[in-house]
Amino acid sequence: MFSSDQSCWFVRKVICWRAVASMAWSVLLLLPTTALFVLLSRFSLFHPILWISECLSLLTSASAIFSFILLCGVVLMVGFFNLEYYTVVPSIACSKIALLGQVLHPRQFVHSLVHCIMGVVVAWCCAFTIGGRYRSLGHPCTQDESSSGPEMCLNEYHLVLLLVGAFIGYSHSLVGVVYNMNYVSFHTMQQYKYLRFKGALPLVVKASAVQALYCLRTFLLLYFFMGYAPRAWICKTLDLNINSSIHSLDSVSSLLDLSLLYHLWISGTFLLLTWYITVLLFRIFVTEVYSFPVQSTFTEDAHQCLPKVITGTQPMILKFLALQDLALLSQHSPSRRLEVFSLSQPGGHPHIWTALSKECLSLLSDLTERLVAHHDTVATNGRAKSQSTGGNKRSTTSSEGSVTSVGMEDMKTPRPGALIRTPGSVFLRSSVGAGLRTPLTIPFTPDLDSPFSSPALRRLTGPLEPQGALSPGFSSIQSPHVMRRGPKLWSASTDSQLNGSPPPSPGPAPSPSQAQLKPSFLVTFLQNRKDQVKHFLAKRMLIMYLFNKLPEASSQALFADSQVHIWALQGLSHLVAASFSEDQYGIVQTTLPTILSTLLLLQEAVDRHFKLPHTSSKPGHCSCSMGDDSYKTLRFALRSTLKTSVYRITATFGGHLHAVQMSAEHRKRLQHFLEYKE
Repeated sequence: MFSSDQSCWFVRKVICWRAVASMAWSVLLLLPTTALFVLLSRFSLFHPILWISECLSLLTSASAIFSFILLCGVVLMVGFFNLEYYTVVPSIACSKIALLGQVLHPRQFVHSLVHCIMGVVVAWCCAFTIGGRYRSLGHPCTQDESSSGPEMCLNEYHLVLLLVGAFIGYSHSLVGVVYNMNYVSFHTMQQYKYLRFKGALPLVVKASAVQALYCLRTFLLLYFFMGYAPRAWICKTLDLNINSSIHSLDSVSSLLDLSLLYHLWISGTFLLLTWYITVLLFRIFVTEVYSFPVQSTFTEDAHQCLPKVITGTQPMILKFLALQDLALLSQHSPSRRLEVFSLSQPGGHPHIWTALSKECLSLLSDLTERLVAHHDTVATNGRAKSQSTGGNKRSTTSSEGSVTSVGMEDMKTPRPGALIRTPGSVFLRSSVGAGLRTPLTIPFTPDLDSPFSSPALRRLTGPLEPQGALSPGFSSIQSPHVMRRGPKLWSASTDSQLNGSPPPSPGPAPSPSQAQLKPSFLVTFLQNRKDQVKHFLAKRMLIMYLFNKLPEASSQALFADSQVHIWALQGLSHLVAASFSEDQYGIVQTTLPTILSTLLLLQEAVDRHFKLPHTSSKPGHCSCSMGDDSYKTLRFALRSTLKTSVYRITATFGGHLHAVQMSAEHRKRLQHFLEYKE
């Protein structure tokens, strides 16, 4: 593990420069985008020559240059926010109240406020470019004979255009939270930056036009009912009058002005197009493949090598790019694969392969533990497992204590924090011993015990039985479809058979004083009041709407960071397959039983997860917008990649796998892959 100071080299030398390059290209593309907006905003079908000449004179004027400088400043600010707010693990809200908490977060409030101000600036530049009745906020009123001097009246057309800019700016910030606009995904197919931009540009233009149209529809409805409020506030603040000879725009006839609607829509489209292009370029640049050296010649550059980088935790994108590089080198780089299979000099130890395989197996085992914990939580109606009393520190279920297969003790240390980790923190290491596991439910698992949970899901799980009728290995009855299943692959008996050791003893029985221990009156009173409040709130429709789980949100959150697991599977399986002919020292074959056991355990956990209620078995269709929702299909990509990885190994080694030591259950499952029956 290397320090955070050593990991900052990647942010300084790679990420920041990539962000600067994306901002530079955004500013360069702003010039043709602005010229196109000028042509469309001043379009005249019957006077084409006058139209072209006016546009050319406007583009070369000093005021247009000043507006362009303001637009460049806005684009740079948008690029800065992209760099500050981007993430490679999406934040998935499992309920409406969680989504509301994200929207009302102080950090998000600052983001929305700044985007409102930037929207006003862009709208002011658009008003100046369009000219005519949109040019200024005030204009001289129509003077009567009795008037003593000139008075300034409010130009409502200019005000409406500024308000549209502010509204679209806020909508852009709000949509970014709801649809994970700041989420940066990695493409499966590697392309040049120009080809990616060229392919995504039509989608950006379409998304800008459609989003501007929706925002304009909503704004017109709001302005029709509440337009008097900003108009009166501006007049009072700037000491402007309202021209009574001109109808206000908060009426149906005024808002249906086609020229007004066109200019508002084209201005909103221009605003979103410039911002979306900046977002698109940032995504393209920051996800570009980075090739890490497998081993370094100099000691001071050792922290930049792939075996060191891949074990880091911060920044998160560094780990993603390292695993992406591992997956690519395992498939397309024979020379770099030879470095992975090489031995250290002096000593002759496979340090590179050990570091890479250890981290990949650790990631896959962590995912297996999360899936097992999620399944057990659903099977027990969302209740947390109860800890044993006294000094008995054994795991509450037989699945928790033996997720790791034989040989994994020397490859990774058990991680007790896996049950309470979120996908964003799954890479953080824990130094607590395995016996201090805290039986808490995962934050993104469905709380089936809550009165706000779905009644259909509670019916599927079946009624609970008294705890006294349960066996010592389980703390509560599982759902009916789980109870019909055979013993779990990760049961304690399997591990004991593999290790050749007797099964663990159930531990000392509690003393009579501990068995007769009852909760105090205060604890019982508080628990009863808590249940009464929960049942009372469950009868309120608004409360149920806010606290009910969103469909498939828990499953999506569980696999939110599965891109790294996909790359780990691809890297491991391709390296193992290549080792059949390229591994001269046989270092991969020493860890082949551990790799196969880990893959089969994960395969079983994934299959169990897709049989849970409220878990779709087919990927959904992605919406056509700038919000990247590819994370919704990560669990399906992981399932197919996992099966492909096992098939890749079995197809390469064939009958040689019969000599690999593994449990009978694993051997039976592996035989299905060898016979292509899985």
